[in-house]
Parts: sequence; structure tokens; C-alpha cells
Amino acid sequence: MKHIKKQMAAMGLLGMTAAQSLWAALPTPVAPSTAPAAGDWIALIKGYIKDGGLVLGLAIAVLGFLWIAYLGFAKFNEARQGKAEWAEVGVLGIVGAIVLIFASYLLTEAAGVI
Repeated sequence: MKHIKKQMAAMGLLGMTAAQSLWAALPTPVAPSTAPAAGDWIALIKGYIKDGGLVLGLAIAVLGFLWIAYLGFAKFNEARQGKAEWAEVGVLGIVGAIVLIFASYLLTEAAGVI
């Protein structure tokens, strides 16, 4: 059992030395879009939170687009099968476009406020 522990410790030490050489090649992190002054950690964290919020908002907008597209395809399929009227497909398209335009407007305004 001691022999296995020594081998595992040696392998761990070898792995750590190999990992340190890998860390040396890592790129420097990208500064947030607000570009804080050097050494201002609070502004740096605020900038990363702002950029994260913008990315989260865009992800929500993409999910909304996919949801409306799914509903549109489902309603189109129902209309082809005779379970729904073609007018419902048109109404869904118009309402979906309005919702997406409104969501895009709100995201644009929120990006300016944040």
C-alpha cells in the first residue's frame, strides 16, 4: 500500500510540473468593455458583471427567438394537418415579430443603462 502511495505522489508531482509549463502559455484575459484604470479592481469587477449581464440578455433574446420559431413551426404543422386555421399562423407570425422587436428594444435600452 505504501508503494502505491509513493507512486501516486510521484505521478502527482510529475503532473504538477507538467501543468505549470502549460499555464505559462495561457493568454492574458480580455479587459471588460468599460476599460477600467490599472489596479482598479472594483471597476474591473463591475465591468465584467456588466458584460456578463449583456451576454445573459442576449442569451435570453436568443431563447425567445427560438421559442417563437418553435411555436411558429408547430402552428404551421397544425394548419397543414387541418387542426388550426391559417390565420392563426399569420397572427402568430405578426405577434411573434412584435414581441421580438420589443425584446430587442428593451435589451438595447438596458445595455445603455447598465
